[in-house]
Amino acid sequence: MIKIKKVALFTPLLFVLFSSCKTESKDQKQVVNYAEELHSYAQPNKSVIKHLNLDITVNFEDQVIDGVATYTIDNNKASEIILDSKFLDIVKVEADGKITEYELGEVNEQLGQPLTIHITEDTKTISVYYKTTNKTEALQWLSPQQTADKTHPFLFTQGQAILTRTWIPIQDSPQIRITYDATVRVPKELMAVMSAENPKTKTADGVYSFKMEQPISPYLIALAVGDIEYKAVSERTGVYAEKSMIDKAHYEFSDMEKMVVAAENLYGDYDWDQFDVIVLPPSFPFGGMENPRLTFATPTVIAGDRSLTSLIAHELAHSWSGNLVTNATWNDFWLNEGFTVYFEIRIMEALYGKDRANMIALIGRQDLDDEIESFKNEPNRTKLKLDLKGKNPDDGMNSIAYDKGYLFLRTLEETVGRDKFDAFLKDYFKTHAFSTITTEKFIDYINTNLLEPNKVTFNTEEWIYQPGIPSNQAIISSDKFANAEKVLKQFLSNDTIDASITKDWTTLEWVHFIRNFPDTMTTEDMARIDKAFDLSNATNSHIAMVWYEQAINKDYHGNNVDQNIEDFLIRVGRRWYVNTLFKAFKNNDKIDEALAIYEKSRGNYHSVTASTIDELLGL
Repeated sequence: MIKIKKVALFTPLLFVLFSSCKTESKDQKQVVNYAEELHSYAQPNKSVIKHLNLDITVNFEDQVIDGVATYTIDNNKASEIILDSKFLDIVKVEADGKITEYELGEVNEQLGQPLTIHITEDTKTISVYYKTTNKTEALQWLSPQQTADKTHPFLFTQGQAILTRTWIPIQDSPQIRITYDATVRVPKELMAVMSAENPKTKTADGVYSFKMEQPISPYLIALAVGDIEYKAVSERTGVYAEKSMIDKAHYEFSDMEKMVVAAENLYGDYDWDQFDVIVLPPSFPFGGMENPRLTFATPTVIAGDRSLTSLIAHELAHSWSGNLVTNATWNDFWLNEGFTVYFEIRIMEALYGKDRANMIALIGRQDLDDEIESFKNEPNRTKLKLDLKGKNPDDGMNSIAYDKGYLFLRTLEETVGRDKFDAFLKDYFKTHAFSTITTEKFIDYINTNLLEPNKVTFNTEEWIYQPGIPSNQAIISSDKFANAEKVLKQFLSNDTIDASITKDWTTLEWVHFIRNFPDTMTTEDMARIDKAFDLSNATNSHIAMVWYEQAINKDYHGNNVDQNIEDFLIRVGRRWYVNTLFKAFKNNDKIDEALAIYEKSRGNYHSVTASTIDELLGL
């Protein structure tokens, strides 16, 4: 008999403290200690999932995924196991193949519901039969018209931070690592791919089998289904995309193997066998998502000149920082992203030189200054170690984790010396491979293995636990950016620009040039620059975004820019771009214009982007 009742709303989850273990008695197997975490109902000290067998059918007509999630569990003589579930229709639950009782607890807007399953101390497996619903936040179902080829529908998932529970009932915390295999049934004209071993061609019957042998955190389980093709870059790298995009993507990402080699030369072997990228439709809410073996990427990075591929270096770097060594809780998010930005910039320096690396770093430094300014009334939000109690972990995914985290690590590098810092990082990744880490454990580790042996004094805790930026920050400079500022100053003083000076500019130089328009910039100045460079019709998405932001700020309406901004916001769902432009509308008291565009564009956005803009616009 299945019962539905309310259970306690908050049940803390515990996170892995490296390899800390205990043995309760001779007849009790060794178990990992977990500690309190705020964003999951699971109680893994009692019982924890270890392997997932997923068997699902993807129904595009009803926009539903249904099937069964079967888990092998580590059971510490428990009478129950708790999974996270949100907006799922639970059909039935089994323990070791037999129907068992379960309870769905009270609904929490952010966390969903605890799914408490009755087991015995001898239970080895549990199976949850379920269906997704039209409220499932991780899934985006796209019509043919919303794809590049406009012939078939498309589906993709986005699990980070706590959305995997909306398409799979699971213990949805980054500290719980599992292996998985899956059988996925899709319409035979489509291909399914996952963050696992993937097919290179379509099957005849639309049935696909997957295996992920390395343990990963639940937020990294990912699925995409569409009319896609594969094209190899090297034996272990390649791209998936729709037919009209495959050659463009292959050209854009042709340096993928070089990036992997550069990364391995820095910090050790790539442990995931294959590194592929799938270019998704433009509604994908992020630049990229580091799903193991298969990075999800926005088409906005397809610029035609490989100028935006630092994003691929970033997602590749996550194969070490994030996927291999993972933040134990979302309060420790900077351990994923600060390390990854640092690693990304080191990869870019190895391949393309220090000038390009420093330009990337300086763009991030500008983003960090903007973020700190936006938090001037909430300075605690500028700390690296977050306090997300009662908040959505998505609130911590901003420039503080990425760019303050990077600046901290770069300052450390310059303090101890690059050779010593590289040796430390290589050992760090090797020592903690396939495990999770807290900020406190990282501090202990860096003190013991880097600072104390080298007799270096460093204000680590100030960087991590205090707001703002400490005074001992690394200073980053770029001659190319200084030149871009000089060109802008000359233009504003004599109203002329020698176009030959800018003909070899990179995307980064253009972004810096546009971002540095002074408050005194007039609409006439904007018109002259637009006439010289046609920026209102820029095909590079990053250049277009920063120009559109300035057009809104400066109240510039020439060269069809208003229509282009609207078209951009309807077409592109990348949250960073969308949020930047809607924020500009709001900050310039143009809320009616923003709402008029949002009414047309919201249906094209993933829930991650839509929820951000809903909050921004007060909806």
